[in-house]
Amino acid sequence: MKLLAIDCAASLCAACVYDADAGIELGRQVLDLGKGHAEHLMAVIETALKASGIGYRGLGAVAVSIGPGSFTGLRVGVSTARGLALALKIPAVGVTTLEALAAEAANAFPGRPVLAALDAGREEIHAALFDKALVLTYGPAVTTLSEATAMAGKATAVIAGTAAPQIAAAAGPTFDIGPVAATADIATYARLAAAKGPGEKPKPLYLRGADAKPQAGFICRDRTSRKVMVRKNKAGVPESGVQEKKSPDAHTFSSAASQGLCA
Repeated sequence: MKLLAIDCAASLCAACVYDADAGIELGRQVLDLGKGHAEHLMAVIETALKASGIGYRGLGAVAVSIGPGSFTGLRVGVSTARGLALALKIPAVGVTTLEALAAEAANAFPGRPVLAALDAGREEIHAALFDKALVLTYGPAVTTLSEATAMAGKATAVIAGTAAPQIAAAAGPTFDIGPVAATADIATYARLAAAKGPGEKPKPLYLRGADAKPQAGFICRDRTSRKVMVRKNKAGVPESGVQEKKSPDAHTFSSAASQGLCA
């Protein structure tokens, strides 16, 4: 089975095509954007597909990083994965950034528990603890530095993620540290998704609310009626001056991707 993996959880906009049967990557494209994932993701996917020699119809599944991570980036990645899965009639598989980081740490330090931890700001850490077999034993959840430090010490865990240096510094004793990035390599997501297989539709993993709230006139397509649903006030008038209108049919993969979270 050929699998497309997508990651927009952090600053990277990444995609790769992975041969699950052979266990090898066939092609990839990775851009370090910071912002602007929505404008570049489809082109990144097209480049990865071209490098692999695989077309959309040759894919058997779509994998996507579901967070924790960038609020906007996660929505872009997950909606695209679900839109493509819907259009191609293939499963979409979600993989958390924490389990992907833990897998990379376990590869560097085999047979050890792993605490994957991301600096979430506001003196918060997004953490998940995995045992020696990479089975989740805690989280994903919001913790404090002291809680994460105590957890790592009690489990004698390898630490991975952007909060790893903080935890190691606070702990005193020397800890083994894995990758300290905000996200894992795109091939790691592909490999983990291939091992997981189909399950529930992926959803962004938000451990706290967004700093920026959606505007009142946020539009979401209703696939059944093919109409645009517009939030109205008590007088029945569309908010933010948005007028109700018929939505176009989704004939392209990019338009299907834009509807992913509404599917």
